[in-house]
Amino acid sequence: MRFAEFQLGQVIHAGPYEVSEEEIVRFATAYDPQWFHTDAQAASAKSRFGGLIASGWHTCGIAMRLVADKALAGSESFASPGLAYVKWPHPVRPGDALRVRATVIETRRSKGNRALGILRWRWQLFNQHDTEVLDLEATSLFDLG
Repeated sequence: MRFAEFQLGQVIHAGPYEVSEEEIVRFATAYDPQWFHTDAQAASAKSRFGGLIASGWHTCGIAMRLVADKALAGSESFASPGLAYVKWPHPVRPGDALRVRATVIETRRSKGNRALGILRWRWQLFNQHDTEVLDLEATSLFDLG
């Protein structure tokens, strides 16, 4: 989507994306090697979640992929200065089918550089049971020059 297509209150949906046990373990082994992400047997036996769960950072990556494919591909987006917050209210488990709902909070041009578009939006990721597994507010920058 082009920057001009984003409107206040607009809701963008993408997904589903099915998460496999293999993907959870592979990501965690490389980037978040904690036993409840990498060892299904130990996670089933002693985790408070009752089994293997995905890293929150993996969950963020899945949301990024869904948003990039649906809304940012072919746009003027070039960077992000960061997130206002990120929350993982419930775990992602093997076999979950995740979908994202991105809600536009603000669109504006920079006062100091009119060629810079600024988009603030809330991304919420839900599993197949409509349970929220990710909530974040992101800012995206667009080169309009």
